[in-house]
Amino acid sequence: MLTVIPIPAFEDNYIWLLHNGREAIAVDAGDAEPLLDYLASRDLRLIAVLDTHHHGDHTGGNADLLQHIPGLAIYGDRRIDTVNHLVGAGENIEIPVLPLSLEVLSVPGHTADHLAYYGANRLFCGDALFTCGCGKLFEGAPPQAYASLQKFAALPDGTLVYPAHEYTLENIRFAKLVEPENAALREREIRDLETRERNLPTLPASLALEKQTNPFLRCHEPAVIEAASRFAGRRLDDPVSVFAALREWRNTF
Repeated sequence: MLTVIPIPAFEDNYIWLLHNGREAIAVDAGDAEPLLDYLASRDLRLIAVLDTHHHGDHTGGNADLLQHIPGLAIYGDRRIDTVNHLVGAGENIEIPVLPLSLEVLSVPGHTADHLAYYGANRLFCGDALFTCGCGKLFEGAPPQAYASLQKFAALPDGTLVYPAHEYTLENIRFAKLVEPENAALREREIRDLETRERNLPTLPASLALEKQTNPFLRCHEPAVIEAASRFAGRRLDDPVSVFAALREWRNTF
């Protein structure tokens, strides 16, 4: 049986660990210490790391892990110098011992090289998609980022979304500015506030819930179009323009 747990790192990062009670893989190992501590406490053997993009809070632990675990497989893009298994869009990563098969998705926007991994009804999306939000566009343009989010939206509604940061409550605050009358969003805020009060992660979330509450996946909704148009000071007629206005608005929120 496959278990997925979040290992907190830094202020609000999560390193996702997938294991079967013996072997494990990690997604976005930004810090080796908490990961190694957890592995030792559960007597788990780390066999692979999957990197979504090159930012240090996602890759900073790779070098230490390689020192501690000779032969460790690290999957990702060529911009990450510790990667020893280059992967790209449309490829599949096979981990037979778990067993697990993950499809590699190319989702530029937050960075030009951003990857996501999808399989077993789970989406590990780094900083491309957040719960009730999305990542800043450090290297990509709005058309790229919007197209990437549409790749996520096309996945089954039951898909569980595993971003790399605990940003849900702050993202909900912004989403309420966009859609103050969204009942599903208000209900989500109540649940997630209670979850955080118990010091538990709000992640993962279902893709169905994201489609109901995440403004960046709702650029076709009339209320979202109206809110984005008000912010832009002009009528926005296409979802990419709506997305771009929302992202600019969120940047200054």
